[in-house]
Amino acid sequence: MGERLRDKVAIVTGASRGIGAAIAANMAQEGAKVVLVSRKIEGLQTVAAEIRGNGGEATPLACHVGHPDQREDMLDQALNAYGRVDILVNNAATNPHFGPMLSIDGGAWDKTFEVNVKGYFGMIRLVAGHLQERKAKGSIVNIASVAGLMAAPMQGVYGMTKAAVISMTKTLAMELGASGIRVNAIAPGLVETKFAQVLVDNDEIRSNIVNRTAAGRVGQPRDIAGGAVFLASDESDYLTGDVMVIDGGWTLG
Repeated sequence: MGERLRDKVAIVTGASRGIGAAIAANMAQEGAKVVLVSRKIEGLQTVAAEIRGNGGEATPLACHVGHPDQREDMLDQALNAYGRVDILVNNAATNPHFGPMLSIDGGAWDKTFEVNVKGYFGMIRLVAGHLQERKAKGSIVNIASVAGLMAAPMQGVYGMTKAAVISMTKTLAMELGASGIRVNAIAPGLVETKFAQVLVDNDEIRSNIVNRTAAGRVGQPRDIAGGAVFLASDESDYLTGDVMVIDGGWTLG
């Protein structure tokens, strides 16, 4: 067990699998007490059991981050469990439409913005308010995407929400800096997860991306987790408003 996040309490959304689960596991290994959040409790319980089996501490809480009442109830439960929150990792996301941007329907549009933008903002507002009330320093890490930094054919609205997350990150870093709250983002490239299955499992898309990627491979959830731990820790105390691109060099060309 490490100590980079010793005595810290972290909320990680979208923690039932993939990038969120890897981040939660790494944070627990570095000493954080981790609140695991996702819509369904079953996957969270599996992740929590693995963390506990490795000597860490985790509490799974079911919550749809796009719903304000569920967000508030989740924070109350987290505070009841651990007394405070120091770190927020906004990772829960959705991408219901894969196709030309103009062909998206209103329901898919609304769902994408509800989770990816309103959910992130709502979580930040709750946790930042808690930190300000405590007069405590804190770290917020938003999982964005390289799709928010460049054209995102076939996932244009998803890319639009991730561009909004990047903008939100920079503005809130300015507005919350005086409170000692740092806000940073991570923009992953293509990572092998169930969420990205439509890209990873398409041989043509996968090979096109890998051929343009300096590292010559698709990313793994563990590749993102280390960056999140760094941004959450005191090692990055002078870093805020940054977008850490972890994409194996995909966006270099």
